Amino acid sequence: MSMQENNDLTERVHALETAQAVQVATQAGASATTAATHAGTWSTMVAGSAGLVAGIFLGMAIAKA
Repeated sequence: MSMQENNDLTERVHALETAQAVQVATQAGASATTAATHAGTWSTMVAGSAGLVAGIFLGMAIAKA
């Protein structure tokens, strides 16, 4: 194997390693984004539910007054 072929092979292996690292980082970012989206959705639903329950009791208290 000539020196040029060896350098080409080394560069190709390095490019492959870089591409794999980028793919892993992208997948980790996608997983984190999905988790954050779910957490945001659930927190919004919980806050909305709490507001609804508080509104019901407030409405009942006003209706009795």
